[in-house]
Amino acid sequence: MRASDNGGAAGLRVAVLGGTGYLGRCIGEAFSADGSVVHLVSRSPAPDGPGDPRFVPMDLLATGPRELTGFFGSLRPDVIVNAAGRVWDGDEAQMTASNAELVVRVLESLGGLPRPPRLIQLGSVHEYGAGIPGVGLSEEHEPDPVTPYGRTKLVGTRVVLRAAADHGVDGVVLRLANVIGAVVPARSLFGMVAAHLGEAARARSLSEKPQELRLPPLRVHRDVVDVDDVVDAVRTAATAPRTDVSGQVINIGGGEAVSMRVLIDRMVELSGVNIPVVEAVPDQSPRSAAQWQQLDISRAMRLLGWKPRRALDASLRNLLAATVPVPANGRE
Repeated sequence: MRASDNGGAAGLRVAVLGGTGYLGRCIGEAFSADGSVVHLVSRSPAPDGPGDPRFVPMDLLATGPRELTGFFGSLRPDVIVNAAGRVWDGDEAQMTASNAELVVRVLESLGGLPRPPRLIQLGSVHEYGAGIPGVGLSEEHEPDPVTPYGRTKLVGTRVVLRAAADHGVDGVVLRLANVIGAVVPARSLFGMVAAHLGEAARARSLSEKPQELRLPPLRVHRDVVDVDDVVDAVRTAATAPRTDVSGQVINIGGGEAVSMRVLIDRMVELSGVNIPVVEAVPDQSPRSAAQWQQLDISRAMRLLGWKPRRALDASLRNLLAATVPVPANGRE
C-alpha cells in the first residue's frame, strides 16, 4: 500500500492525544477525510474550532491510568496517536511529565482494555543527538540526546518499545525529523521567521522600513520533512500489518541534512521581502545542540512503503502563505 492510499482507514476509530495541537490537528483532519471516526483529545479546543464535535476535553497530565482505561473503553479506539507533548517551553521536569510520564500512563491504561488498540507514538530526531556529517542516522544508531526535549522523548520511546517486547503491546514509534509546512507553531524557528517576514511585508506596503531579521547562529544542518508527509506516514502506520510495525522505531524525515542558513535565506527569497538576515555571534561555551542531523529513512520505505513526496520549496511556500503572499514567479 502506498502512503497516500488509505482506504483501510474508513470506519477506523482513531483517538488523537494532543489532537488540537499542530500535528494533532493535521492528523485528525486526514483521518476524518479517510472516513475514520476521530476523537481529538486535549485540554482545550483549537482556537479556530471550539465547536468541533470531534473535540474531547481532557487534561491528560492530570488523568490517571484507571481513568484513562475507562475513557478509552468508552471510545473503543482502533488506533491511538500520541501527538501530545511539550517542545519549546518548560523545564526538564515539565517535559518529563508531558513526553515520558504521560506515555507510561497511557500504556498502563491499555492493559485494562478487552481489545487494546495500536499505539502510534510520535518521537523526535532529537532523541539521537548529534550525527556524523554525510551519514544518515539509522534506527540502530545508539541515541545520545543533548537537549531536555530529546532526553524526555527518548524515555517515551523506550517505554513503548519495552511494553511491546515484554507485554505484547501493539505499539510503534515514528521518529520524526523537524516538521515544516503550513501554519507551523509560532514558537518554532520557522514560525518566528514566517511571522517576521509577514510583518516586514506589511511595513513595505505602508512604505515603512522593515526590521532586519535577527536570529541565533544558524550553523546547524537539520533533516526537515513536510507536515503532510508526516501525516501520510501516520495514516499508513495505522493500518500496516502488526507483524511489520509493532515494536519498531521508524524514521520519518527528508533523508538529507539541510543547512538552516540556506533554508532561512530561501524563505526570505520566496517571501519577496528583501531584508538582511543577521546571525548572533556564537558564544564560546561548549555547544549543546547537535550540529548535524540526517535520517536514514530506508526502514520507512521497507515497512510502510513511505517516502517523502513534497518538495522543500512547496513546504516553504505553504509555511509562508499564512503570513505573507509568496510571489508567483518565485524560483522553484
